[in-house]
Amino acid sequence: MTAWRPSSQPDAARRRAELLERARTYFAGQDVLAVDTPALGRFAGSDPNIESLPVHSVSGAGFFLHTSPESCMKRLLAAGYPDIYSICHVYRDGETGIRHLPEFTMIEWYRLGFDLAAIISDATTCIAKCLEMPALLDQVVTMEYSDAFLTYASVDVAGARSEELAECVEADDELRERIGDDRDTWLDLILATIVAPRFAPSCLTVLQHYPASKAALARLCPDDNGVADRFEIFFGAMELANGYVELRDAEEQRHRFEQDQEIRRAAGQSVHALDLLLLQALESGLPDCAGVAMGVERLQMLHDRTDDIKDVVTFPPE
Repeated sequence: MTAWRPSSQPDAARRRAELLERARTYFAGQDVLAVDTPALGRFAGSDPNIESLPVHSVSGAGFFLHTSPESCMKRLLAAGYPDIYSICHVYRDGETGIRHLPEFTMIEWYRLGFDLAAIISDATTCIAKCLEMPALLDQVVTMEYSDAFLTYASVDVAGARSEELAECVEADDELRERIGDDRDTWLDLILATIVAPRFAPSCLTVLQHYPASKAALARLCPDDNGVADRFEIFFGAMELANGYVELRDAEEQRHRFEQDQEIRRAAGQSVHALDLLLLQALESGLPDCAGVAMGVERLQMLHDRTDDIKDVVTFPPE
């Protein structure tokens, strides 16, 4: 029997260690402080597209494994911490595939006073350093979200109805029934199946200014409140990083959390309590900042030239 064996070889572990050391060296050179935050917390993530893993203690208290260190890191920033980064394992229920695991490693960082252009430059530079591919910075393609959809899918993001979006992906009756009038889910599907596969295969593509409905924890763009100061970075069709200029308004964040609850309730998903500690931190005053979340395993998949995430971890879920 061989089920006990790891899924990757020692050389993969060495390459991972070297990649992480390059990341730490980059942040040290930028005077970004390494921090640790707890993996276990009282509050689940609110995003309807991400499911938290619950943990039940013998005391009966309910906890969740974090899907990101974002909440705790923003609490650190509100308490006066400088630029910070974290390298940690995160957990997301139901994510399994050649690019997804329910447990994976995330590099997340926050820079004070950075606008959208500055945090994008920071993220692409970090990626190039981690991959040992400085030439990547000479061919970064930056596109507006709406332009990419118009160019690659002939979709008007602002004006297209759900029916038009369903037709774009040639959705069958079952898929139409499941997604219904959820425009954001249709847009996600079009991005994954039509738009991203047409990105240049060997360079970084930055997709910026996502629709306001997809702002998550990002602020709306000061020049156009129809879009958010949010971006994602792709290498070919594979997403590597997600980031934004952070929302600092506690009331707006509470409103978005409540909207997430309504979406979850309508979809029959678990409805979680609001993250009151994050809201209190925002009320106390989050400094002007921008942040990025990046998957380590996907970076190593590119570095090692493999299409299967199991080749870059020691043990997938068992």
